[in-house]
Amino acid sequence: MELKDYTNDAVELLKALIATPSVSRNETRAANLLSRYLDHWGLPHGREGNNLWVGCYDWDNNRPTVMLNAHIDTVKPVASWTRDPYRPTFEGDKLYGLGSNDCGGGLVSLLQAYRILLHKPRSYNLLWVASAEEEVSGQDGFSRVLPHLPNIDVAIVGEPTSMQPAIAEKGLMVIDGYADGVSGHAAREEGVNAIYEALDDLVFLRDYQFRKVSPLLGPTKMTVTVIEAGTQHNVIPDHLHFVIDVRTNEYYQNEFLFEFLRKKMQKCRLEARSFRLHSSCIPETHPLVQRCIAMGMKPFGSPTLSDQALMPFPSFKLGPGDSSRSHSADEFIRISEIEHAISTYVQLLENY
Repeated sequence: MELKDYTNDAVELLKALIATPSVSRNETRAANLLSRYLDHWGLPHGREGNNLWVGCYDWDNNRPTVMLNAHIDTVKPVASWTRDPYRPTFEGDKLYGLGSNDCGGGLVSLLQAYRILLHKPRSYNLLWVASAEEEVSGQDGFSRVLPHLPNIDVAIVGEPTSMQPAIAEKGLMVIDGYADGVSGHAAREEGVNAIYEALDDLVFLRDYQFRKVSPLLGPTKMTVTVIEAGTQHNVIPDHLHFVIDVRTNEYYQNEFLFEFLRKKMQKCRLEARSFRLHSSCIPETHPLVQRCIAMGMKPFGSPTLSDQALMPFPSFKLGPGDSSRSHSADEFIRISEIEHAISTYVQLLENY
């Protein structure tokens, strides 16, 4: 088979995936579809929930393992789509459809590169993994399949990066904040206003800047994104709830940062929803990153989260498409981007 044949296989699979709704936590039909395609191509595979993986026929536990990973779930389509998000349509080189860019293009390109590399001489084991629930960082996604996978030495994650290596990625921590007051009538001097109780803490969260700035990811950033308080105009609010979106660079672990913020609060109490989504980083000196650079690619830091946050081994993002198209109306991927991605993955991993 030629590159164009693998590209055609990638596009046909992607069309089928677009036509199979797979919003996070509802990926069963898409996983079933992928399983059928893997069977058709003679690729024995494992499955845990809606996560699938394929190893290589010449597996050797004495060799390092390279994992190729992308996710099968999508976000819900936004209301401003001008096309049917579940109907794959072509316009010149573009294939439109929900999940085409994020990250169906990376998923099918990595799979075709896997098929090409499978029968080439390799000094490493090759593992392809399709994960679920990436868009919601769900417990039934990569975290669920990880215990069933062999030891992994390095991973390439097929998120849309315009085929440039994202060697660092910001982490995410969501924190709920609470302030308490005492209700009363707004017309009288009574009660304790929970909004006023929270003001100094909210100002601190607005103004504080973390000292350690990453050359790739920039500063750690926190933003208050939700505030809820009060029931009606003439009642002093006795409760306030707010949400902090925290995007960490590689210098700050989520647990440390949470304790720091908790101690800085004067009136509010904080509760972290999770600590599991840490920032990730792979050294620029890693051999695969060096191969990327030698091929003319430019490493960068990514502000968006992926399953990398759940990977306890070196990884980087490299995939077709553009991050700006993700989660947007009329999402698309170019067929030429898929073909280029397959070729690039193979060149990167040949003789590695």
